[in-house]
Amino acid sequence: MKIFQREQRSLFGEILDWMLTPLLLLWPISLALTWLVAQSIANKPFDRALEYNVQALAQLITVQNHQVQFNLPQPASEILRADDSDMVYYQVMGTRGEFLSGERELPAPPEEDSTIVGEVRLRDDELRGTGVRVASIWVRLPLPNAEPALVQVAETREKRSVLATEIIKGVMLPQFVILPLAVLLVWLALARGIKPLSQLEERIRARRPDDLSPLDNKTVPLEVVPLVSSVNDLLTRLQDSIATHKRFLADAAHQLKTPLAGLRMQADLAQREGTSTDELKRSLQQIGRGSIRATHTVNQLLALARAEGSGAGMHSVPCDLAQLVMEVVQDSVPRALEKSIDLGYDGAAPGMPGVDVSGNPTLLKELVRNLVDNAINYTPSSTGRPGVVTARVLTDTFGHVLLLQVEDSGPGVPAAERELVFQPFYRALGTDADGSGLGLPIVLEIARQHGAVVTVEEAHPGQVPPGALFSVRFPAHAPSAAP
Repeated sequence: MKIFQREQRSLFGEILDWMLTPLLLLWPISLALTWLVAQSIANKPFDRALEYNVQALAQLITVQNHQVQFNLPQPASEILRADDSDMVYYQVMGTRGEFLSGERELPAPPEEDSTIVGEVRLRDDELRGTGVRVASIWVRLPLPNAEPALVQVAETREKRSVLATEIIKGVMLPQFVILPLAVLLVWLALARGIKPLSQLEERIRARRPDDLSPLDNKTVPLEVVPLVSSVNDLLTRLQDSIATHKRFLADAAHQLKTPLAGLRMQADLAQREGTSTDELKRSLQQIGRGSIRATHTVNQLLALARAEGSGAGMHSVPCDLAQLVMEVVQDSVPRALEKSIDLGYDGAAPGMPGVDVSGNPTLLKELVRNLVDNAINYTPSSTGRPGVVTARVLTDTFGHVLLLQVEDSGPGVPAAERELVFQPFYRALGTDADGSGLGLPIVLEIARQHGAVVTVEEAHPGQVPPGALFSVRFPAHAPSAAP
């Protein structure tokens, strides 16, 4: 039962429901139990009077000349006089079941009571359609082989009902005052109990938009501490995320400022008076290369933003990783040929068991493309001594792992820099390779969204140059059962 119905769930109303609903449901039950108890209490004094009366009448039974007689003197009859509320009846039966005195129509006691002699038994019965309370006793008389005589006293129940009603009124009428007072006290206590939540809300609303400091969990109730701790954890992560984005924007602005400044400088040189045709061509070539680097940096920034923003809503489908890698390798062949690099694919063929991975095919191709571009950029090559870049896909159906590797014959990544290379805009010192420092961070973000792990190690330990081996371990996509 919902006492307080709201469109939106209310903690105050929910607690109030759970506190007041049992109270209101138990109140009728309490009323019924009180009525039963009142009936029992009202019966006790009148039952004792009935027991006294039936015992008194039993003493008036005598035996004379082997005959059972019953004489009711005037004082004893006064006891049985009816009052203003109830009627009192009696009945005396002899040893042979003959009627001796009293009310003939008074019902006989149950047969099982006839075996109990000398003990008063009480029961509820009816006389002429009216409910009565009956006290009966079987009396043993000094006659040989004689059955016990029966004495019964019955009384209507009006006084008992009146007394029970008075008890009910005395108990329940105060409850009609106490119950609303209890509801009011529960309401006030609950409002007082949740007041710290309102105070917490006021403190949060009073904060500045840029204030991400943790909330004080010492001023809130113990039950609210886990909630405040969770909010503090969210604020900490949000603060770290904002700091990362600010740092990323600052680095991006710096990276874009350098090629743009170069473009402006080359444009100024080309506009100087007396500039020869050769100098103008060189300036235009520098402007072209600078625009290419700026375009590449912008594209990488967009790719990283797209990779970071597609995690929550990424649509995953089964993808053939071998097919994706081969497509990227084919697209990268012209660029590899320009640098005299031997680019190839090795490993599992498309369609083989275990090459499927659950993910976004566009992002996965972006991951592979960045690994291949990184290897091409950092692998020295010449016509006489061409560099080698190999992409491969390996399957492990028993370990449920799908492995993507991109290996090159370049200088490799020193152990001290193997974590730094995955940071945005980090560039290894001593290299003149083109790049924006965003390719590997894009790889790491896409791998994270697909539940994969990226590692880097030496491709040929002990050799010079050792080369670099980038490995991406995917959880293999379980093939669907055949119909």
